Amino acid sequence: MRAVLSAFFTAISALGRNKLRAVLTLLGILIGTAAFVIVWALGSGASSFIGGKVSDLGSNLLYIFPQPTQASGARGKASGRLTEDDGKAIEREAVSVAGVADFNSTMGQVVAGDKNVQTEIDGVNIPYFWIRKFEIDKGTIWTETDASAKSKVCVLGPTVAANVFGTEDPIGRTIRINRAPYTVLGVTKARGSSLFGEDQDDRLFMPIGSFRARVMPTPPGHVGLLMAAATSEETTSRAKRQIEGILHQRHGIREGAPDDFQIRTQEDLQETQRSITTYLQQLLIGIAAVSLVVGGIGIMNIMLVSVAERTREIGIRLSIGARENDILVQFLVEAVVLSLFGGTLGMIVGSAIIVALGRALGWSMTPDVWSLLFASGISGLVGVAFGFLPARRAAKLDPIEALRVE
Repeated sequence: MRAVLSAFFTAISALGRNKLRAVLTLLGILIGTAAFVIVWALGSGASSFIGGKVSDLGSNLLYIFPQPTQASGARGKASGRLTEDDGKAIEREAVSVAGVADFNSTMGQVVAGDKNVQTEIDGVNIPYFWIRKFEIDKGTIWTETDASAKSKVCVLGPTVAANVFGTEDPIGRTIRINRAPYTVLGVTKARGSSLFGEDQDDRLFMPIGSFRARVMPTPPGHVGLLMAAATSEETTSRAKRQIEGILHQRHGIREGAPDDFQIRTQEDLQETQRSITTYLQQLLIGIAAVSLVVGGIGIMNIMLVSVAERTREIGIRLSIGARENDILVQFLVEAVVLSLFGGTLGMIVGSAIIVALGRALGWSMTPDVWSLLFASGISGLVGVAFGFLPARRAAKLDPIEALRVE
């Protein structure tokens, strides 16, 4: 222990004599460690952010898509078809389903006075609002009577309302969509951006029957997507099985035949999200590890230079009784001190950057204790790994040859 402490103070003294060189060497480890800590926190923050966005959609949601089928080994010309009646049958017969939303969508122009804006136009039924957690901020939504009559009424997202009417109250005002006049009944509360970065408030809702009749003509009852809300998160798997059984019966799908629909749950989306963020984090950590290796090479270079400069000093120590192990420990401790000091500074700088990034991005990001401990251990290992060769070279010097060096 005494030898290690003596080597530590000797290392501090040696580094103090070459401050500029020591600082430049520290930068490699500092940057690598800071990058490692930041990448770790970014991966965790991104995972939490995306996971929160997925959870906002509802942990008990099931998405039912039409699925193209194959006939005689060739891809069929027509896609699988879902209808409003399918949704009603699911809502009526699936005991684990609390409600079903119908959904069709397209992009279109909204005209009011001299304003002409493009936005997403969604044809939906009334349950869509509570299933997708869209709340009304002003006014109201349409009634079942409006839906049955395919009335020309709509509800605006706040972005559309602001783009078309500015600061004016849009309730009761008239807009034109495909030259048809629509009365604005309400405005939804702001939702912000979605998981994929789209503005969830830049959209307009209308009864799906009115959508099919005037915006995007489709076969009677056609829907592009059904969204089913299970009675709870725990009953999602049961609801999926019930929906599959109902659609198999309604679509006349024989056992073993391919389905003309596909069901995705929030768990599927969350699993995909976790896989993507995990792979991305591993990739970025690998890149940060390369920075640490580069910093380690810098330590090796500087230690080899130090050994060359202090050859005579090493010869004197060996000639007055120092053992090879003493010289080995001296230079190894010097490399480890250099590496750990750079790693500590890197953790401090990385933590400060993490806090700043968290505030700038609005993510829940804090320095992770495990990442700091891991980074500290890695920086120490880098010092040992890349300092061993120069230290061993110093320990193996012949004292007589070393003393001859001027």
